[in-house]
Amino acid sequence: MNMEILFLQAGGAGSMNLLFLGAMILIFWLFLIRPQAKKQREQKTFMESLGQNDQVVTASGILGRISKIEDDIVTLEVASKSYIRVTKNAISKEMTDAIYGEDKKTT
Repeated sequence: MNMEILFLQAGGAGSMNLLFLGAMILIFWLFLIRPQAKKQREQKTFMESLGQNDQVVTASGILGRISKIEDDIVTLEVASKSYIRVTKNAISKEMTDAIYGEDKKTT
């Protein structure tokens, strides 16, 4: 009879551990994986929507206006008649929004 009680107690603890593990995985997904995936999608759509004369900021903090886009290379005008070439991945959505706001187009 004592053995039956021990087996019943062990079975309940195992299911609680499994439930706890499932809750931890859910919390991990909600707070870490899902927001990061959302950021990646936003950055990708931002890079696809870049066009000529958009004002942008690179990840290293260089401010400029897009002069030309060739595949993955973007030519930025950083001052009057001064141009630099950067990769498209170097342009940061977060920093561009922080400096220029949501509307990065110039009028």
